[in-house]
Amino acid sequence: MNGRARIYCVGGAVRDRLLGLPVKDHDWVVVGSTPEEMVAEGYQPVGRDFPVFLHPDTHEEYALARTERKTARGYKGFAVYATPDVTLEQDLLRRDFTVNAIAEDGDGRLIDPHNGMADLKAGVLRHVSDAFGEDPVRILRAARFAARFGFAIAPETLTLMREMVANGEVDALVPERVWQELARGLMEAQPSRFFETLRSCGALARIMPEVDALFGVPQPEKYHPEIDCGIHTLMVVDDAARHGHPLEVRFAALAHDLGKGNTPKDRLPRHIGHEVRGVGLAQSLAARLRATGECRDLALLAARYHSDIHHAMELRADTIVRLFQSADAWRRPERFVQLVQVCACDARGRLGHQQDDYPQAAYLLELLAVARAVDAGAIARECADKGTIPAAVQQARISAIKGLMRIRREEL
Repeated sequence: MNGRARIYCVGGAVRDRLLGLPVKDHDWVVVGSTPEEMVAEGYQPVGRDFPVFLHPDTHEEYALARTERKTARGYKGFAVYATPDVTLEQDLLRRDFTVNAIAEDGDGRLIDPHNGMADLKAGVLRHVSDAFGEDPVRILRAARFAARFGFAIAPETLTLMREMVANGEVDALVPERVWQELARGLMEAQPSRFFETLRSCGALARIMPEVDALFGVPQPEKYHPEIDCGIHTLMVVDDAARHGHPLEVRFAALAHDLGKGNTPKDRLPRHIGHEVRGVGLAQSLAARLRATGECRDLALLAARYHSDIHHAMELRADTIVRLFQSADAWRRPERFVQLVQVCACDARGRLGHQQDDYPQAAYLLELLAVARAVDAGAIARECADKGTIPAAVQQARISAIKGLMRIRREEL
């Protein structure tokens, strides 16, 4: 590389090292070079919208220092300027938060023109410049970092985020990018902070109105001491994170009670029929966000059947078989496991119940195991009338479940 070029480690790698966290990836900024010089040094160009290159040996990303100018609404509406005269300080100025605008040179010297280290120590997310308001994805990133680090949003940054929502900038977000950030936010240690941050600036109502509609809606205090449906939902999502559940379970936890958001006011605080209503809302949310099929399908099952699963101990054998059938548990037992995980999170996501056991899970999974052990092939071979096979298999599964139920009652 030419003698005038300088390379700096920037962004998350520097931030996480200063926080004492593991550094997973490094991002590098190259000051004083050109695309031609980078290619000549063996770097592979990969950036479509701005000059980014992969190191020939480490395959880490190296980007030429650049500035950006807003040209249109949305997160893609930018003109990029990347020439050898762009300085490190100019490149850092375009970054989102001060904690991400710290650079480190090859000698380990930190360059911190925006006091990012002070904000790291204080646990504050503060925008670097008013250019923050030109990119609506940064609202989602603010929410995600709040969920990851537990940082507070600086008052002036929250004001700017509210202005972005009010002027319609957030409406330019494309579903794929929203889903990407939502999925990452759900996988953070405290995903409730993601939604609280979006709600605090008004973005939740624009991006996920089905979730936003839950806040302020009451439910019976006898079962839900936290009362508010929105607070309950965030407690359920946090419980899913606390137990290390995968994305499918966390998204279903978010969507399981959406039907409570449109209960007629004259029927509150009870929510009769919210399960059926919730299926359509979960379907709408998943479709608009373009969620994965696995996340969508589990969310629909959780919306429809979480109340049935809570009352599993009271259900008849034939009702349980129909539950298994509806959930396609014969072919997808692993998804049924995830379904009861969602329900366990729902049960624990209540004030005073965070440490409760959820015996319904082990009970239903034991019944599923005995029902799946029924030899459908053997039953089919014994049926002279092939049209009677499905009913015969179902009856055998019901009988197997009844048998286990009797054993468990005798043990009590």
